[in-house]
Amino acid sequence: MQIPVGGARCDRGELAVRVQQRLKEIASTFRSSSPKLLFESVNEPTFTGSSGDAQNATLLNELNTSFRTIVRQSGGNNATRLLVLPTLHTSADQARVNELVSTFNAMNDPNLIATVHFYGYWPFSVNVAGGTRFDATVQQDLTGAFDRVHNAFTARGIPVIIGEYGLLGFDRHTGTIQQGEKLKFFEFLGYYARTKQITTMLWDNGQHFNRTSFQWADPELFAQIKSSWTTRSGTASSDQVFNARSSAITSKTLTLNLNGTSFVGIRHGSTDLVRGTDYTVSGDQLTFTASALTRLTGSRAYGVNATLWARFSQGVPWRIDIVTYDTPTVQNASGTTSPFAIPTAFRGDQLATMEAKYADGSNAGPHNWTSFKEFDVTFAPDYSSNTITLRPAFFAEVNDGSRVTLTLHFWSGATVTYFVTKSGTAVTGTTT
Repeated sequence: MQIPVGGARCDRGELAVRVQQRLKEIASTFRSSSPKLLFESVNEPTFTGSSGDAQNATLLNELNTSFRTIVRQSGGNNATRLLVLPTLHTSADQARVNELVSTFNAMNDPNLIATVHFYGYWPFSVNVAGGTRFDATVQQDLTGAFDRVHNAFTARGIPVIIGEYGLLGFDRHTGTIQQGEKLKFFEFLGYYARTKQITTMLWDNGQHFNRTSFQWADPELFAQIKSSWTTRSGTASSDQVFNARSSAITSKTLTLNLNGTSFVGIRHGSTDLVRGTDYTVSGDQLTFTASALTRLTGSRAYGVNATLWARFSQGVPWRIDIVTYDTPTVQNASGTTSPFAIPTAFRGDQLATMEAKYADGSNAGPHNWTSFKEFDVTFAPDYSSNTITLRPAFFAEVNDGSRVTLTLHFWSGATVTYFVTKSGTAVTGTTT
């Protein structure tokens, strides 16, 4: 439960009195409510104007301690009600966890729950700095965070709630992170949280679940999340197999991530593909034969020609799209910084990320510590209008008059080079 204080600006002492009074009112109102009702002291605590984390820790300890004292003193079910206390910034960093451990030790209250938030390894969570895949770095970031709160709390019998989890790019557009990589992240998160006895709460600002129709916008995502609560699911190195229309179809191989399951087979619609003829499996290598891919692609129209499902001994199947593509093409254009559209023929392919560099090789645009720009913040594909948009946020940090080389990276592995020059608010784009 959050505590609104509202009203005019006031100093710290006056604010503390007002917050305490409001908390007393709330605690009194709900003291007879079912024990299923939990109170949380504060959401994502941050203290503006403090001298730094040492003072922040002191202030949060003061807030959490006062919160617990007031609720407990209100009596009724509040005397033993479960109370949720966050770390500073709801961070799972070791220093922040240690601070909350000290608070818990001082309180010596068996009915407390710790909470942190988790949005994954930041470059992957927003798709910046080339963070397009659920790789070992992303996985280690997750296991490190969950291990720290487990060791500090759940291993000692203190419950932990991940009060918010997700991917930050979801707040802008659910396509910021590629679908298959997204599913691997959520599959692993649910599994690992379960092994560490951590409760999870998905953050959703309306992009996942419709509150009026009660429908999930991405049923595939929800199926993977739900499955991870009880078991593991097999995945693969990709959920796409690309065949270039400009060349002969050859066999293609994916690496299976069995995750403790065993491989069962491949299904197309209601038909099982024939092992040994349509595909082979050697260890964790799944190979589709050229003859099967030729049959499945049919007339070789650009885009998804067929959808297959890899089935495993448990969990949900893994979708594999068979895609026909050719290297995308772009055209010269002129426009302005708000925004600028690159005419693009995607030809069945999809944009993964974009690099931006000046002629001297230095990085251009926002986050100039990396050449790879942030998806949907600085650039975004629009497959319906056949454009790639460069947003004002990109040009806001591009040197006026400098020519910028863009390298567009696509999921097929194809790359396309494009050049843009900004002059005031005017922009020209060329292919050479």
